[in-house]
Amino acid sequence: MSNKEKFIAEVEAGYTFKGASIVLGGAMLDATPLQSVQVKVPLRTLNRHGLIAGATGTGKTKTLQVIAEQLSGAGVPTLLMDVKGDLSGVAMPGSDHPKIVERCGHIGISWHPTGNSVEFLTLSGEKGTRLRATVSEFGPVLFSRILGLNDTQGGVISVVFKFCEDNGLPLLDLKDFKKVLQYLGNEGKEAIEAEYGQFSAATAGTILRKVVELEQQGASTFFGELSFDVQDLCRIDENGRGVISIVRLTDIQDRPKLFSTFMLQMLAEIYASFPEEGDPEQPKLCIFIDEAHLVFQEATDALMQQLEAIVKLIRSKGIGLFFITQNPTDIPDSILAQLGLKVQHALRAFTAKDRKAIKLAAENYPITSYYQTEDLLTQMGIGELYQRP
Repeated sequence: MSNKEKFIAEVEAGYTFKGASIVLGGAMLDATPLQSVQVKVPLRTLNRHGLIAGATGTGKTKTLQVIAEQLSGAGVPTLLMDVKGDLSGVAMPGSDHPKIVERCGHIGISWHPTGNSVEFLTLSGEKGTRLRATVSEFGPVLFSRILGLNDTQGGVISVVFKFCEDNGLPLLDLKDFKKVLQYLGNEGKEAIEAEYGQFSAATAGTILRKVVELEQQGASTFFGELSFDVQDLCRIDENGRGVISIVRLTDIQDRPKLFSTFMLQMLAEIYASFPEEGDPEQPKLCIFIDEAHLVFQEATDALMQQLEAIVKLIRSKGIGLFFITQNPTDIPDSILAQLGLKVQHALRAFTAKDRKAIKLAAENYPITSYYQTEDLLTQMGIGELYQRP
């Protein structure tokens, strides 16, 4: 058996599954496409989370769109975080192009321009359905972690929530929370201390400053009524296709705390409200988080612990999480270890740090005799990818 025949046999054995699957692309050996030797991913594994990584301009967005469109066709709803504003094209049919026809021929698939059922969502002033949640829905623990508070300050947050619960006071937005905190630190201080213990005005002032910082990130547009129902993310259209929900985030790139706040609340709400699914034949919902480094770059240790716990547990709800970023090192190791599917586009090495990152990325993939992974990661062309099931 020749080296090529051996390679084809191994790929076909490794990517032949029971049940439905989606096609990521076609296999290549020595920079030559092998027609109809397809790289696939079974739908039943997509709740085990994933990573799409690669340097700017190497094809991450197209990979994300291709996966989302195929999932939609299989009846799986998706939620896309559109930070750069380049994902909305999935709503409209594409157009024929010789390069598209050529590439599909190499992969061994047919391609027909089709649109998708898309709903646009927004956290800010962008057009789309407004996503909102009340302060009460966050609860004292999550709200404290978002503000980056210590244990003592978090205890004060718990007192505020308890006081409002006991007195039938709804905490709808950040203004409500500030008003209650100011009241308890002034004219209401005697009443609160008699019922719940000492209440430090200095601690209340620190918490207020943290809330103002969150407001400066634009969080006031997010906190309030009416709350978004996460069950609406799991809709199927009249043709049996999963609805693609796109959150427009182009105007909050410089407000990472708002982005991470929204992501954590939504994941926590999904985990709390969705029933256990066990190991379903296909995911109930897949969430794609573009520019994922924005979620982690300002996350506190407490926030990271919450994220790690949710990523570990949410797969049992039939939910798949996919992080899209330029380099795998953008994702903390504790999260990266939970991602079962890794799709790697080309990486670029301009500095010694870049070369070290490429070496670390290569170590995430199985050893093979067909190519040197570390070298391959810098040589792949646009739209070419290295995939580990």
